[in-house]
Amino acid sequence: MVLQIALVLIVARLGAELILAGLNRREVSRHAQTAPAAVAAIMDDATYRKSVDYTLAKAQFNNLCMIFDAAVLALVLASGVLPMLFAEVAAWAPGANWDDALFVLLAGVLLSIPGMPFEWWGQFRIEERFGFNKSTAKLWLSDKAKGLLLMFVIGFPLLWGLLGLVGWVGSLWWIWAFVLLFGFQLIMMVLYPKLILPLFNKLTPLPDGDLRDRLMALGERTGFKASTIEVIDGSKRSGHSNAYFTGFGRFRRIVLFDTLIEQLAPEELEAVLAHEVGHYKRGHIPKMLITGAAMQLGSFAALAWLLHSDWFLRGFGFPGGELAPALLLFGLLSGVVTFWISPLNNLMSRKHEYEADAFARDAMGSATPLIGALRKLAAKNLSNLTPHPWFSGFYYSHPTIVEREHAMTAKS
Repeated sequence: MVLQIALVLIVARLGAELILAGLNRREVSRHAQTAPAAVAAIMDDATYRKSVDYTLAKAQFNNLCMIFDAAVLALVLASGVLPMLFAEVAAWAPGANWDDALFVLLAGVLLSIPGMPFEWWGQFRIEERFGFNKSTAKLWLSDKAKGLLLMFVIGFPLLWGLLGLVGWVGSLWWIWAFVLLFGFQLIMMVLYPKLILPLFNKLTPLPDGDLRDRLMALGERTGFKASTIEVIDGSKRSGHSNAYFTGFGRFRRIVLFDTLIEQLAPEELEAVLAHEVGHYKRGHIPKMLITGAAMQLGSFAALAWLLHSDWFLRGFGFPGGELAPALLLFGLLSGVVTFWISPLNNLMSRKHEYEADAFARDAMGSATPLIGALRKLAAKNLSNLTPHPWFSGFYYSHPTIVEREHAMTAKS
């Protein structure tokens, strides 16, 4: 019965995803020949047609990926291969939670393998076709190897600690598990840009000059100070661009993609950074941390309840009371539930984006620099400017550019 419910939830999510994708494709195709007036002001005709082709190509490919992923998950759950792997690892691995942690990691690695050909195709066929891929097969394989190594170097001790909490602190293990995981995430916010990110990308200080002076002046003007401004060589993998902050407190640092610096004028870059500063000044970071912490604590509480409900584990062929398979199953199936509340999360995220846009407009004295930056980025990234409202509601954490422009100019 439990397995049947899980399979129904998997199929229900897949059906909803395919319906949303179909609505979006139809909406994009409806405007394929003639862009709406608001969109025509953002992209020239040739770029718009290319963005339509890019959106439709990705949509077709993503449909195939969604069907494949759902089929693999259903097959793995129904075949009993996970309980067999659990018993096999327990038979030859040492105890004291080592076998449980190893089981979760091995299952994660094995489950990622079927999707790798799709990842490769998306990178070296879809992205390559539209001029975005800058990576090589060697770099792609190197990234996978490094990620696998980090999974065991960092993930294994963390999992070992989480799984050991049941025996160490008793029935309240889930509260301490939340504390351990949330504390680890806070520490990684500081350590990731210093220890992990350099394994994949090269970070260099932004050279002295007009751009650096402009960005530092923005920080002084808005009461936001970062320890450093760095440029990341994002162009070694993709033509897409971005800018973000890492760390918090005195460890904050601004990171700019080299592609972003190439694509935007200094004033537009300043407006993009003003938008990111707006997230900090409007308190979005602590709000998101608190929301994430509440959801994480709730997830651990649900996991504790499922752990003590033998019907859950036994329904998938596992012995009752085993945290490792409960943790794995929870991770595999949580998405079929959280998918349905994603519009609520996106509503909060969009509200934050509007507030950050308003902050940037006020900090720059005009909405023009940020609008110019958003338009350039939309053109360079071939963004979908005519999504179906339901599709954007489920998948877009940011408002569309048309919506953002309207909000900024309406309140100017």
